[in-house]
Amino acid sequence: MNKTPIEAKRARVGVFGFFFLAGFVMGLWAAGLPSLNDRLELGPARLGSVLLLISGGALVSMLVAGPLVDRWTSRRVCWFAGPFSGVVLLGPALAPSYWSLAVLAVVFGIGLGVTEVAMNAHSVEVERRYGRPIISAFHGVWSLGGAAGGGLTSLALQNEVNAQLLLIVAAVVVPFLYLPAAYLLMPDPPAAASSSAEPSADGSSLRWGLIALLGLAAFAGHLSEGAAIDWAALHARWVLETDPAMAPLAYTIFSVAMTTFRLLGDPIRGRLGSVRTIQLAGVFATLGYVLVLGAPYVGESLRVVCAWTGWALAGVGLATVVPVLFSAVGAAGGRVGRALAMVTAFGYSGLLLGPAVLGFVAEHASLQVALVIPAVLAAVVTLTGSPAIRSLLRLSAAPAVVLSAARPGDERVPDGEAQPARD
Repeated sequence: MNKTPIEAKRARVGVFGFFFLAGFVMGLWAAGLPSLNDRLELGPARLGSVLLLISGGALVSMLVAGPLVDRWTSRRVCWFAGPFSGVVLLGPALAPSYWSLAVLAVVFGIGLGVTEVAMNAHSVEVERRYGRPIISAFHGVWSLGGAAGGGLTSLALQNEVNAQLLLIVAAVVVPFLYLPAAYLLMPDPPAAASSSAEPSADGSSLRWGLIALLGLAAFAGHLSEGAAIDWAALHARWVLETDPAMAPLAYTIFSVAMTTFRLLGDPIRGRLGSVRTIQLAGVFATLGYVLVLGAPYVGESLRVVCAWTGWALAGVGLATVVPVLFSAVGAAGGRVGRALAMVTAFGYSGLLLGPAVLGFVAEHASLQVALVIPAVLAAVVTLTGSPAIRSLLRLSAAPAVVLSAARPGDERVPDGEAQPARD
C-alpha cells in the first residue's frame, strides 16, 4: 500500500489554515459592512460601488496571479499573498472618506484575488500528491472560517467593541497566523525535476475551448450559488409570504447543506468519480431550484417545506461544483496557475453578475421569474462540466488519479480514467 508522504500531510494542514483564514477575513469584512456604512454614511449606492471595486480588483488580480503561480510556484505566492490579504483589512478599517475607501477597496480586492488563486493552486498540488480527493473539505473549512469571522464580529458588537477596532486588530494579527500555515506548505520541486516531469497536458497550455467549458461550468455554479445567498430569504418573504423571523431560515438551510456536503464531498467523489459527481451536482441543484419555483403552487401548509427542501438540495448539489472543477484542472498535470486562474475568474464573474442580473429581472418581472435563471444554469453545470472533465482525461498524459473511482477488483476503469492511488 502506498503511504502518503509526510510533507503532503503537513501541507494539507497548511492549506486548511489558508482556507480557514481566507474565509475568516471575508467573514470579518462582510459582517462589518453595516458598521462601515454607518461610520462613513455611505448609503446603498456608494456601498454597492465599493463592493464592485473590491470584486473588480479581485478579478483582475486573479488573472495576474495565474502566471505568477506558474513562474514562482503556488507556495511562494502563498507566502506573501496570505499575509497581504490580512494586512489590507487596514484599508476599509482606517479609510476616512468614501473616496479613500474606493481606492483601498481595490487594494483589498487584489489581496483577496491573489490569495484565492494561490491557495487553490496549492490545494490541487497537494491533492495530486495524495492521489485521492481532498479538495472539497478545504472549501468547507473556508465556509467555517467565514462563519467564525461573522460570529466574532457579532460577539464583539454585542459586547460594545467597535467594529473598526476589530478590523484593525485582525489586520495586525491575521498575517502572523498565516505564517505557520505557509511554513507547512509543500516545498518547491527541484527545477530540473519539475521541467522534466511536466506532462503534455500542461495546465498552462490547455486549449482555450476547454478552459472556456470549465469556466462556463464554474460561472453557472457560482451564479446559482450567489442566487441562493442573495435571494433565498427574500423569496421566502416576498413570494411565499412567510413570517419575517422565519424567512432567513431559507438561506440558513442552504448554507448548512452546502457546508456539510463540502466537508463530506471528498469521500463521495472518491467513490463516484468526478464525472459522475459533477453530473449529480447539476441534477441535485436543478431539482432543488425546481422545488423552490414550484413551492408557491403547492398547498399553503407545504409551501415552506417544499422551498426549504429545494434550498437544501441546491446546497447539496452546488457544494461540490468548484472543488471538482479545480481538482480536474490540477489532475491534468503540469503547471496549473493560468488555467486555474481563468476558471476562477469565470466563476467569480458569476458571483459579480448574478445579483445585478437577478435584481434587474426581479424589478421588471418578478423574483419568481428571476430564479428561473439559476435553475437553468444549475443544469448547465452538468451539461458543460461533464464533457470538460472527460476532455481533460483524454488530454492528460499523467494518470488522473483523483478523477475516477473504480470498484475493488475491477480492472476496467470507467470513462477511460486511471486507477486511483490508495493510502
